[in-house]
Amino acid sequence: MQNFQDLDVWKRAHALVLRVYSLSNSLPASENFGLILNLRRSAAFTATRIAEGAGRHSDPEFAGDLKRALAASYELEYALLLAKDLGFMDPGLHDDVQGEIVQVRKMTSGLLKRLRAAP
Repeated sequence: MQNFQDLDVWKRAHALVLRVYSLSNSLPASENFGLILNLRRSAAFTATRIAEGAGRHSDPEFAGDLKRALAASYELEYALLLAKDLGFMDPGLHDDVQGEIVQVRKMTSGLLKRLRAAP
């Protein structure tokens, strides 16, 4: 068990959540219960699962939460792509945020590998 706020991966995921909340404010109000909700939920779920996992009492339990965080990051990636393809988001902004998602995913995967390799 560890303090999730000390994890670099959580810090990066939290920054991503804040970014997604900010950018989703510019989407059409008609998307409040659709795409905006999905973007925010999947971004928050990514960071939340990392935080929750850090509070687990065993590495296998933590690993399970990291797997769920990874799944949520893929959901976020698709919702972001959908926002771009629907014309709600500038392609350059999409690419920038997409890069952030990939970095969070790489860091999460790296932590998961370390947990699995631990004796």
